[in-house]
Amino acid sequence: MSKSEVVELPVIQGGEAVQGGDVVPCCPPITAGELSRADAERMAAMFKALSDPVRLRLFSKIAAHPGGEACVCDIADVGVSQPTVSHHLKKLREAGLLTSERRGTWVYYRVAPSVVAAMSAMLDLRG
Repeated sequence: MSKSEVVELPVIQGGEAVQGGDVVPCCPPITAGELSRADAERMAAMFKALSDPVRLRLFSKIAAHPGGEACVCDIADVGVSQPTVSHHLKKLREAGLLTSERRGTWVYYRVAPSVVAAMSAMLDLRG
């Protein structure tokens, strides 16, 4: 078994990252200047969460689902077992890319729009 380091990821709320109770402004466009170490680490954590093909498919299924949210029962058919789907959804939530809400026995997921907007804005070369 390999050792893995646990990193606390920021949670995005209203276009700003909240980490440890402190509000941290979101990252500037990549053309605005060199990223700070903190901004680079923050954005890398989000992109890293999307770098797995199963996670990207789950993220896409949720984003494309009618109404902008999806029950886990509707998105679990990505070619891996249910516990693996749960693991990947947890990683996407920890990165701040998804929000979730339990309704009865099911969990519903929604893409965190401010996070996607922040990632998009950072990569905007029109700056």
